[in-house]
Amino acid sequence: MAQQLTGLIRCTPLSSYGVTKSKPLFSSNSPSRNKRRFVVSAVAISNAQTREREKLKQLFEDAYERCRTAPMESVGFSVEDFHSAIEKYDFNSEIGTKVKGTVFMTDSNGASVDITAKSSAFLPVQEACIHKIKHVEEVGIVPGMIEEFVIIGENESDDSLILSLRTIQFDLSWERCRQLQAEDVIVKGKVIGANKGGVVALLEGGLRGFVPFSQISSKTTAEELLEKELPLKFVDVDEEQSRLVLSNRKAMADSQAQLGIGSVVIGTVQSLKPYGAFIDIGGINGLLHVSQISHDRVSDIATVLQPGDTLKVMILSHDRERGRVSLSTKKLEPTPGDMIRNPKLVFEKAEEMAQTFRQRIAQAEAMARADMLRFQPESGLTLSSEGILGPLTSDMPAEGLDLSDIPPAVED
Repeated sequence: MAQQLTGLIRCTPLSSYGVTKSKPLFSSNSPSRNKRRFVVSAVAISNAQTREREKLKQLFEDAYERCRTAPMESVGFSVEDFHSAIEKYDFNSEIGTKVKGTVFMTDSNGASVDITAKSSAFLPVQEACIHKIKHVEEVGIVPGMIEEFVIIGENESDDSLILSLRTIQFDLSWERCRQLQAEDVIVKGKVIGANKGGVVALLEGGLRGFVPFSQISSKTTAEELLEKELPLKFVDVDEEQSRLVLSNRKAMADSQAQLGIGSVVIGTVQSLKPYGAFIDIGGINGLLHVSQISHDRVSDIATVLQPGDTLKVMILSHDRERGRVSLSTKKLEPTPGDMIRNPKLVFEKAEEMAQTFRQRIAQAEAMARADMLRFQPESGLTLSSEGILGPLTSDMPAEGLDLSDIPPAVED
């Protein structure tokens, strides 16, 4: 500090403090001259600082007085304007209202959400998803995520709003079930429980439906059905009563109706017997007889197939009344014995070989019908070279009547 003052003293002319050469205080040879000059300069600096402090003090006192007596003086935004702005951007916070918010923090209890309201909002972990989770980040709820929530309550301790995604997801699931029922669509349901009347199935959307035992196609116990997936159709969808009833019998009947003779389906080997293998084809068990595995003789089925194997099979016959389906891989072999030597080739060429098989059957049927027409010329139909029956008159389509949808006879 002394050095700074010394610097100021050296740089400050005496004339600035009212000291002139015409009236020297001391002689030039006096040893006290420099000491006297230092005292005068220091006093001048001290007075300047005091005046500056007094000026600042007065400014603060004036500002304090204005804040105390007239805080809004010369301010263009009044308290009324502030409340009007809040009301303008406020929203309905009643239960059931949907709001858009941004997640800004997550923890093991849930997520804090900014919904640009006067009150904060919180999404509990149990309201984050239809399915049970331990942390909201398991279902993609992370800071920065923007989503639509629904208000389901209010925390009285701090007036914060309680949000839910689970409620919105349930509403969407019910809407989806109504749509699938209207479209008569087959869905999959996993059996997760049972009671004396039927089983409880969990659907993909998170809803639980009831399947009465009278609507299960197979004679299977509830214990055997647990953890298994069943094809199902909707019977009753009533969101107001929280009632969702499904039928496995209806789904199986529709699936079986779509099994056309000669069609190729993908199946899974369920079990092996000395006389053949049982194949699951979309919830229906079909029998692949040992004689229909390959053109070559199969002495031990286990050398060709194993439970769990996936393969393509062709529908040979379907007895809807007795619920029996006969299958074949023999008809799909490009070369006799391929199911034993090269099953991968059979899988790749299955549709092509099935088409060839269907064409042979169609031609055989066409020849049989042609023989029949020779004895019934009065029918007015003729047979084209493609095996299609057509009229002799010109009032029918020129291409004739396509009978390809008629199930062909089964080849032994």
